[in-house]
Amino acid sequence: MGSQNQLRVLFLCFIALIVGSSQAQLQEGFYAKSCPKAEKIIQDFVTQHIRNAPSLAAALIRMHFHDCFVRGCDASVLLNSTTNQAEKNAPPNLTVRGFDFIDRIKSLVEAECPGVVSCADIITLAARDSVVATGGPFWNVPTGRRDGTVSNLVEARNQIPAPTSNFSTLQTLFGNQGLDLKDLVLLSGAHTIGVSHCSSFSNRLFNFTGKLDQDPNLDSEYAKNLKTFKCKSINDNTTIVEMDPGSRKTFDLDYYRIVLKRRGLFQSDAALLTNSVTKSTITQLLEGSVENFFAEFAKSVEKMGRINVKTGTQGEIRKHCAVVNS
Repeated sequence: MGSQNQLRVLFLCFIALIVGSSQAQLQEGFYAKSCPKAEKIIQDFVTQHIRNAPSLAAALIRMHFHDCFVRGCDASVLLNSTTNQAEKNAPPNLTVRGFDFIDRIKSLVEAECPGVVSCADIITLAARDSVVATGGPFWNVPTGRRDGTVSNLVEARNQIPAPTSNFSTLQTLFGNQGLDLKDLVLLSGAHTIGVSHCSSFSNRLFNFTGKLDQDPNLDSEYAKNLKTFKCKSINDNTTIVEMDPGSRKTFDLDYYRIVLKRRGLFQSDAALLTNSVTKSTITQLLEGSVENFFAEFAKSVEKMGRINVKTGTQGEIRKHCAVVNS
């Protein structure tokens, strides 16, 4: 009996080990022993470069968002196309920037600790550090994500909210990721430091319903200003417009004030006013302090950073972020 009990205990321990490795959780300081300088290397590089290119902060938080909405936060957005078209070639990702920036960070971390730190964690940490470098909120980033090995254009096209999304679509796509309406409002707040190409909203100015008309939900004076000085035709794919004019380098509450004035650039911005819950959430944020906004934003973005993460023995640690390991 004794030997049978020992075998049973060993078997249970073995099962627990397998389950534990596949269901491992993210944790703060995951690399404390395996690569203790990793987070500092990332932070220092980001801080050094965001000073000279503050618009990159918006690009990196957007990359993090687009990555997490497809297959979870697994750096699948970074993979190049091979036999199939990858996420980065999908329409929502054609204007995503920062791939070279992430590659440069990866090379620094690889030089310190080869094969240890995932590209997925680098995106997540760089997004946080870049927002902090602009004076925005700090949030905790538990690490231990592993990199995915699949990247699919169709999934990205179907799962990433588009600037033209209405409220129903936004609610569905956020809900699919376990995010609620409060998260929708708070994560939209990242537009406070963003810029957009005219092509992402020019239909609202020139051809909203296919009758060469203007979106009635866009402030008419603002629309006139945009058409006169910025987006002079529906085919303008190069001009860039600030999403939070006059305050785009500062992470603050101004984006929500602009939305309430019906001056949000995207249909997805305007959609926040079409639902009583999201509109009320905006009002409450504006009645509170910027510190409260920071704290609430931090909760939502940390929640987003946990979407369908791969941990333990899932996925891999890519040597180069744009290709799976051979």
